[in-house]
Amino acid sequence: MALTTIGSSGTAVQGSVARALRGGRTDVRGRLFEGALVLCLLTSLGVLALLMVDVLGNGVPVYADRGFGFLDGGLSSQAGRAGIAQGIIGSFWIAVAVLVLAVPIGVGAAIYLEEYAPRNRFTAFVELNVRNLAGVPSVVYGLLGLAVFVETFDGFSGGTGVGRRTLAAAGLTLAVLVLPIVIITTSEAIRAVPMALQEGAYGVGATRWEVIRSQVLPYAAPGILTGCLLSIARAVGEAAPLIVVGAATGLLGRNPGLSVASVTDPGSLTERFTALPVLVSTFTKLPAEEFRVDNAAATIVAMLVFILVVNSIAIVLRNRFEQKRSS
Repeated sequence: MALTTIGSSGTAVQGSVARALRGGRTDVRGRLFEGALVLCLLTSLGVLALLMVDVLGNGVPVYADRGFGFLDGGLSSQAGRAGIAQGIIGSFWIAVAVLVLAVPIGVGAAIYLEEYAPRNRFTAFVELNVRNLAGVPSVVYGLLGLAVFVETFDGFSGGTGVGRRTLAAAGLTLAVLVLPIVIITTSEAIRAVPMALQEGAYGVGATRWEVIRSQVLPYAAPGILTGCLLSIARAVGEAAPLIVVGAATGLLGRNPGLSVASVTDPGSLTERFTALPVLVSTFTKLPAEEFRVDNAAATIVAMLVFILVVNSIAIVLRNRFEQKRSS
């Protein structure tokens, strides 16, 4: 009798589920919620499209008129002669500093926290503070860089006054800024690794290092790479900490031009600097419309191209690792 009742109730449940899947009952609240989500998506895309049209409409004519001259030119008081070569050099070395310092330290710290650190109150305290640091305003990191890297260590140049406000100090400041983000994204990528992979490796006698090297890191590599490259893009787009550390918002005396030798010259690390987001902030404050609209938009286009390149690299590397992992 009990078995018959259970079987009958099971058949009834299957029937109700089938009717719900066939759409026998209209879910009004679900439809309204879905419509609200679509509206939010369309609104976001509309705002983005308007911004892109405005920026490209004002910035592309500058490249059409001046071409490579805008990228190769230095800062000038004349809008028709002003360029962004010094800003490109500054942004390049900031990206290098983040790649060399923040990425290996952040990835190593995340691996230790997830795979080696004991689960206790101290570890939980460290993880909580790392997540809190990721939400600290960027200008606070600028004050930290000013106090530590500029005032205490003289910008690593041994200079005095404005000579201490160097590109090296700015790069280290932004490396510290994105370090918590690298740790968090790497930790989340490692946590996404199925525990069955690790248990299977331990079951065949692998050591902890062998499990991490052969199972955990290859599986988590797409997420780690994506997080690291997006952190670089975040650092290159920051202006507030650079202004606090001492980025030049006026004219710079030397313009080395835009070439492979000048961009990769390590001597730039001990000199005064500027960067692309600082140039955007500077151009928009000038009264001349050619600076405030045209040159600012053209500089934003250069930043967008850089960010698109970084995102494209992240997508290609992620797809490559995923294909290797699936095979």
